[in-house]
Amino acid sequence: MSKQEDFLQYINNGYTFKGEHFKLGCAMLDGEVIAGADVYLPLKTLNRHGLIAGATGTGKTKTLQVIAEGLSDASVPVLMMDIKGDLSGIAAPGTSNAKIAERYAKIGGTWTPSGYPVELLTLSHEKGARLRATVSEFGPVLLSKILELNDTQAGLVAMIFKYCDDNKLPLLDLKDFKKVLQFVSDEGKKELEKDYGKISTTSTGTILRKVIELEQQGATVFFGEKSFEVDDLMHIGDDGRGMISIVRVADIQDRPKLFSTFMLSLLAELYATLPEEGDMEKPKLVMFIDEAHLIFQEASDALLQQIETIVKLIRSKGVGIFFCTQNPMDVPASVLGQLGLKVQHALRAFTANDRKTIKQTAENYPLSDFYKTDELLTQIGIGEALVTCLSEKGTPTPLAATMLTSPRSRMDILSDGEIDDLVAKSKLVRKYNQEIDSQSAYEILTAKLEEAAEKAAEQAKEEAESKPAARGRQKEEKGLLESVLTSSAAKQAGRTAANIITRSLLGALGLGGRSSKKKGTSWF
Repeated sequence: MSKQEDFLQYINNGYTFKGEHFKLGCAMLDGEVIAGADVYLPLKTLNRHGLIAGATGTGKTKTLQVIAEGLSDASVPVLMMDIKGDLSGIAAPGTSNAKIAERYAKIGGTWTPSGYPVELLTLSHEKGARLRATVSEFGPVLLSKILELNDTQAGLVAMIFKYCDDNKLPLLDLKDFKKVLQFVSDEGKKELEKDYGKISTTSTGTILRKVIELEQQGATVFFGEKSFEVDDLMHIGDDGRGMISIVRVADIQDRPKLFSTFMLSLLAELYATLPEEGDMEKPKLVMFIDEAHLIFQEASDALLQQIETIVKLIRSKGVGIFFCTQNPMDVPASVLGQLGLKVQHALRAFTANDRKTIKQTAENYPLSDFYKTDELLTQIGIGEALVTCLSEKGTPTPLAATMLTSPRSRMDILSDGEIDDLVAKSKLVRKYNQEIDSQSAYEILTAKLEEAAEKAAEQAKEEAESKPAARGRQKEEKGLLESVLTSSAAKQAGRTAANIITRSLLGALGLGGRSSKKKGTSWF
């Protein structure tokens, strides 16, 4: 048996699946596509997460697009974080060209253009359905993590949430939380300390400054009503394909705290809301995070810890998370070890550090008798990648240098007019883009303080009005007293009283009451 025949059997044995699957490309040997060596992805193990990595311009985003299309065709909803702003084109059919025709002549099959059902979501004021969460839903633990508070400050935040729950003070947006912070550090301090424990004004001041820092990164837009429901990420289109929800976050690259806040909220909500499913025939939802290195480089320790925890646990809920980044070493080792599918595009070896990274990357892939992985990583072309995934039995499939299929949707962005049409038809935009300002902690406490101020003003007014009458009475009493004191009887009584007082004092000193026996008279 020739080397090519051995290779063909090797790939076919590794990438033949019983359950639902879709084609990712065709395997190559010595730079040539081997006809029939098709590489498929099994839907059953796509909840085991994945990695799409490679240098700039090697085709990562298009690979992400291909996998998202395959999932949608299989009725699996998809959520995509569009950090670069170049994924919206998946809503429109693609256009054939000579390169696509040449590629399909090599890998087999036919290419048919297709647009996909898409919902545009946004964290800011961009076009699309607004994603929001209330402060109460976010909770004291996650809020403390995103604010990077110490244990004492986090305990105070938990106390504030408890106070608000007990006193029916809804915490909907950040102005509610700020108002409560100001209240407990001033007018309401005694009230809280009586029932909930000592409050440090230093801690409340620190928390308030951190909240203001979060506001400066745009979090005011995120916190509030109406809260986004994760069930709205699980829709199936009218044609039976999974809905592709694209979160447009191109304008928050320089605001890592806002993105961290959103990611913490979304991951926690997905984990808390979805029931345990165990091993399913296909995922309930797959999330793609493009330019994931931005998250891992800029995110707080709290977000990193949360991602690690969620990645380990959320697959049992039927959710897969795919990270798309330039260098696999950008992903923490604890997360990288949990990723079942790896699609590795070319890496560049410009420096000694680059060469070291390539060696480390090669060690993360299965050994192969057909490839020198570290050399191949610098040689594969655009739209080609090293692929390995988990088989239906949970074991890694053979490493395959693969020429990938092309996206059937547009490999470019939508125009402004197309985005407007998409938004106009969206049910989620009508559901979530209304401005709501319900009565909450801010309004309730403001009214309470205003009522207290009004009562204090009324009391002060009453006291001011009563002072002239009191002064009149005092004047009358003073005049009567003066007339009495100036009378002759009063003067005599005064002298008698003075004599009695003086004698009493002298007697106490041992001087009063002595008499002279010679003269028979006293000193007075």
